[in-house]
Amino acid sequence: MLVSVRDGAGPLLGRDVEIGLVTSLLDSVPAGGGALVLRGEPGIGKSRLLAEAAALARERKFTVLSAMGVQSEAHLAFSGLHQLLRPVRAHAAVLLPAQRAALDAAFGLDDADATGQQFRLAMAVLDLLSEAAVAAPVLLVAEDAHWLDPPSLDVLAFVARRLESDPILLLAATRDGSDRAFGDAGLPEHRLGGLDPVVGATLLDASAPDLPRSQRGRLLREAAGNPLALMELPLALPRRADQDAPIPGLLPLTERLEHAFAARVSELPDHTRLLLLVTALNDGDRLQEVLVTGSAVAGTTLEIGSLEPAVEASIVELDVRTVRFRHPLMRSAVSQAASVAQRQRVHEALADVLGAEPDRRVWHRAALITGEHEDVALELEQAGRRARRRGAIGVAVAAMRRAAELSERGQRARRLLATAELAFELGQRDVVSTLLSDADRLVLGHLGRARAMWIREMVDTRPLGDPARITAVLAAAEQAGAAEERDLQIDLLWLVASRTWWVDPDQAARKLLSEAAHRLGGVDADDPRVVAIHAYADPFGHAPGVLARLRAAATEGGRDTEAARHFGPTALVVGAFDLGTDFLAVAVDRLRTEGRLGHLPRMLTLYSSMAARLADWDVAIPAAAEARRLATELREPQWEAAADTVVSLIAGMRGDEEAAEQAAARAEGIAEPAGANITVAFAQFGRVLAALGAGRHADAYRSAERLFDPADSAYHPVVCSWLIGDLAEAALHADRIEEGRARVAQVEAIAGASPGTWIQLGLGHARALLADDDEAEARFEEALGSGLARWPFQRARLLLTQGQWLRRRRRIADSRAPLRAARDGFDALGCAVWSDRARRELRASGEASRRRNPAARDQLTAQELQIAQLAAKGLSNREIGQQLYLSHRTIGTHLYRVFPKLGITGRSELQAVLNAAAGSPER
Repeated sequence: MLVSVRDGAGPLLGRDVEIGLVTSLLDSVPAGGGALVLRGEPGIGKSRLLAEAAALARERKFTVLSAMGVQSEAHLAFSGLHQLLRPVRAHAAVLLPAQRAALDAAFGLDDADATGQQFRLAMAVLDLLSEAAVAAPVLLVAEDAHWLDPPSLDVLAFVARRLESDPILLLAATRDGSDRAFGDAGLPEHRLGGLDPVVGATLLDASAPDLPRSQRGRLLREAAGNPLALMELPLALPRRADQDAPIPGLLPLTERLEHAFAARVSELPDHTRLLLLVTALNDGDRLQEVLVTGSAVAGTTLEIGSLEPAVEASIVELDVRTVRFRHPLMRSAVSQAASVAQRQRVHEALADVLGAEPDRRVWHRAALITGEHEDVALELEQAGRRARRRGAIGVAVAAMRRAAELSERGQRARRLLATAELAFELGQRDVVSTLLSDADRLVLGHLGRARAMWIREMVDTRPLGDPARITAVLAAAEQAGAAEERDLQIDLLWLVASRTWWVDPDQAARKLLSEAAHRLGGVDADDPRVVAIHAYADPFGHAPGVLARLRAAATEGGRDTEAARHFGPTALVVGAFDLGTDFLAVAVDRLRTEGRLGHLPRMLTLYSSMAARLADWDVAIPAAAEARRLATELREPQWEAAADTVVSLIAGMRGDEEAAEQAAARAEGIAEPAGANITVAFAQFGRVLAALGAGRHADAYRSAERLFDPADSAYHPVVCSWLIGDLAEAALHADRIEEGRARVAQVEAIAGASPGTWIQLGLGHARALLADDDEAEARFEEALGSGLARWPFQRARLLLTQGQWLRRRRRIADSRAPLRAARDGFDALGCAVWSDRARRELRASGEASRRRNPAARDQLTAQELQIAQLAAKGLSNREIGQQLYLSHRTIGTHLYRVFPKLGITGRSELQAVLNAAAGSPER
């Protein structure tokens, strides 16, 4: 019984709840996959439970794929993923070429540059596993996940969040207190606690039946239900005549276990201990590597038989090709028990053996050395570059950081700053701060200080409201320009320009920024980044030139991704939403194609915001939902909040007061503590429109006024002008006409003679509503004649207010035409609250008006609408999945739900139903 319990062949005691949980997950997999993270202290039985789960899965004819994290392998890019996928790599033949290329690059089979392609790789893995699951359901097992290499962990987290429709289950085990493995992935978790006292006693009796009573009681208390401790600690107890003496020197449980394992190892033959030390320090599990290295250290040939005593002592598991420790604590015990000199000698020997594998070799060369070793530092830097090309940024950071530690003084600052840039790209803000502090103690020079300033400000995401801070960044930009580092100069100026959009600085700082922008070139510059800096530096003053440059760019063919993703936000800043949506459509499409998922939350948020103002729901609704989903997944709360402002805006336009308020409140809850005035300002748009639609004009006026009040967190001197039409409408009905006219005059003064399109429309709306009776009709005609073809919501609102004005002046017959047009416009847009207002006005004019049924498409969720649109264009499920970063099975599941909602039976009918009118009149 003792051997079977220790070898894991006996029954799994005290884990009925966990077995039931795993069993239910496995049984539900054919209907849809999922993931579960098991957490617990070392030795608590996580690995044993995973082994039981794998056995249950094999009984159910699952394909079981597993990977085990090993601390010494964490610097090997995608080593965990390679373990996991090795048995199913043949399925890569059916993947798209770009996906196969991403896999090959990640696994070092292709020298192609995979920088920035981590999400394409993740999609390739998801599709590969989905293909493998066609023949049989798949169980993915990640053991000791806290020691898997970071890029493998990132891919697994991405995949785990997308298993809803695939017959795939991920079970991962990680230690308590380790957030490195799936800590913020949002996956379901279950913590394994200690065995209950009765079960613990049963296990202890099975593993050590001859244990004296006094020692038995003490061990039960100290083991606290930890199965590994209950089985292993009895072997470390001294066998003395005085069996009732207390157990001496009780250390924390993990340390006691390591000491117990070290004591068992110390009793083994010298050559066995040497081979165990090689196994502990090796970053692989190949038996041949261990034997060759051990032989080099020993000065004599060692054979596999030298490891047999360790197998008999249950320290390692051995087969013809590999050798592994039975438990990670055994590995650490062996390593810690050896002297520094012994470990250094083994590392040196491993480096010699691994000469053909430079990425592994260099880490052994770098182990346990201090001081300046420029040759090793150069090898580490090269390893870091290779890791980055493969998309393993976390591994690149580790290599570059170690290279900086071993660098000669002249190279250290450069490597520290390069490592800080990589760490920022990975989101390791605490690491960046440490690296910059180390760099500050060195002689950086003007250019080095400018680069450090850029990195520091990128990490510090607080708005640049402090004029002194703005001046310092602008000075760094000038230093970069003087050193002919134009890209760094532009990066620094762009940082200032974009941050001052969040919170308006004083005029002196804005003037400095504008002057620096002009030194880069005029608003007609070829570089779209320079155009963007001009727009952000002075949205009103530079609007005419920026608009001219945008219109010229809009007529140019072959716009590339970088131009589109700079011109789109530039158009937003100057209020040219009609131009901006066209640029951002290109940017979003290209970023998807290039697999650059990290840029999508911002681009989708801006795209949906501008599309909403155009009332293009087919773009705005799914783009806003996707932006929010991706921002949440990528842990970008500022873009999650920004996406919520769009959700609120759409809800406000469509008359859903509750949804508008909830989304606005969520956005403010994130943005206000961060000092992001721009987001708080945008959160008011949905509130204002919801209040206007419901006839709560005083509430609408108060929310709109917040953007004009410098003491309010929603204050924004540019964005306030976008609300002028809404504020005027609220002022008219809240009996605040003179205050409204004063705000109109204020916006006219700051916007100048050539404002952006949206501000022009808002001013036209405001002037018509607040005009005196003798001017109002002309103002309405002027506003309606200002080109509203792409602005149907604005046009319908103008028509509604014109009809109201005419009816209140007893021009009943004249009022009906604009009121009908307004009703039809709102009906077509699905804005029921506004349609109802138009119908009430028509009834008051003596004309009946029947309600229209909502379009069938309004029953779809945002994601279902997006999938239906792509399917209607003829894209396959796999192609749609590639665009939306979802499994093709998930796409199929969504379409299965879409068809009955739309009253169709197949995708060939999608285009017609999506293009259909909003509905037919009620009978």
